Amino acid sequence: MVIMEKRYKYCIIILFIMLFLSIPICSMGLTVGYTTGKVVDIFTKNPIKEALVTINTDVVLTDEEGTFSIKTSGDKLAVRAYGYMRTEQKIPMTLVISPTISIPVLIELVPFTPKALYLTVFGIGDNTLRGSALKLIDETELNSLVIDVKGDRGIVNYRSSVPVVSEIGSRLIIIKDLKGMIKSLKEKGIYTIARIVVFKDNPLALAKPDLALKTRNGEIWNDKEGLAWVNPFKKEVWDYNIDIAIEAAQSGFDEIQFDYVRFPDEDGLEFSMPNTEENRVKAITGFLAEARKRLTPYNVFLAADIFGYVFWNLNDTYIGQKLEELSLMLDYTSPMLYPSGFRYGIPGYRNPVASPYKIIYLTLNRGRERSELPPIRFRPWLQAFRDYAFDKRHFTGQEIRDQIDAAEKFGSNGWMLWNPRNIYTKDGLKKNDDNDKLLGMQMQYLFKKKDIF
Repeated sequence: MVIMEKRYKYCIIILFIMLFLSIPICSMGLTVGYTTGKVVDIFTKNPIKEALVTINTDVVLTDEEGTFSIKTSGDKLAVRAYGYMRTEQKIPMTLVISPTISIPVLIELVPFTPKALYLTVFGIGDNTLRGSALKLIDETELNSLVIDVKGDRGIVNYRSSVPVVSEIGSRLIIIKDLKGMIKSLKEKGIYTIARIVVFKDNPLALAKPDLALKTRNGEIWNDKEGLAWVNPFKKEVWDYNIDIAIEAAQSGFDEIQFDYVRFPDEDGLEFSMPNTEENRVKAITGFLAEARKRLTPYNVFLAADIFGYVFWNLNDTYIGQKLEELSLMLDYTSPMLYPSGFRYGIPGYRNPVASPYKIIYLTLNRGRERSELPPIRFRPWLQAFRDYAFDKRHFTGQEIRDQIDAAEKFGSNGWMLWNPRNIYTKDGLKKNDDNDKLLGMQMQYLFKKKDIF
């Protein structure tokens, strides 16, 4: 009889606890508390300043000591910092149901420097090209991939649920299982970057002419490749691309990288607003600010590709890209520093393909001076294709190594190799050493523990 009474009491207590946990904190009239903690380097245990700590849509920065305090509005803490892998951690249930209790949380971040290859919309689906890229990552210092999810021709290459993708017919399923693919890359310790081409969008422009850029006689304008662009002032265009970015983030990408986030370099086009420098800059930075806001819950890094000359020109280069304003919206600024693209050279170097080291180093340094950001906030694109503008030289071992050495001497957060044909070799790349392998094993271990997205 006594035993039955005890069991009865225990059942009542358990039911009460279950009922208590099922009631939202706000409905109980409790004051939402704060989660406090410290963010440190996993190896040195040194505090990390200005790490971004996120719960849902709330974001705070850590102080000089790596400490933070953030409103407990969810059960998951997400953290990222420049030069580190992002991570997430469950908030102790005690803090969720008892907001007045303070138990500091320790977050350890893994330092990481991306060294990437680029794969196009079709390259990622080609067994030979993808296999070759993965083999290079396994054998050399490479550790990252930039993967098109919406490419130069506006093609979306996975099973997107964004309504506009189906509406305009821009989907071509090349990646059958995007989440599965990202999971398999992460299991190999590979950092993943989703490239999304924004305002160069032939399918959207043709399907919705009201969004397309037009000539003064009202016809849809086509660039030198015969492709149409959309109006950077249009909010509908912003939302479409950000929706795709959110899907990429939900699929597990570590970073979202926007390309063609600019106005076309063309005169005589009609826009929905006056085509002034002020309006252009507001459109580009406005898009990036909106993207950053909507991507906040997913704790992904945000980057954008910009023209190399933007680092040198004090105006917006007539395309809406002004360094001082762009860099404030981004985690990483990714200038396209292909020597072949500097057709006018830079001060003191009129033949850029003959001086790849100087082109990279001096341009990055110019960007640092103007933006007043640390070198780790930059990650450049480097040339891994044949010159097209000067003497038609092949960019192979020495030219590639010179560019890499310049980026590393500057102190950038890694670098990315661009070849539109997705053909890369070991030339100019270091072999995978023991430290690289150890870091890769640590990343794989953390991913399996679900500490890293």
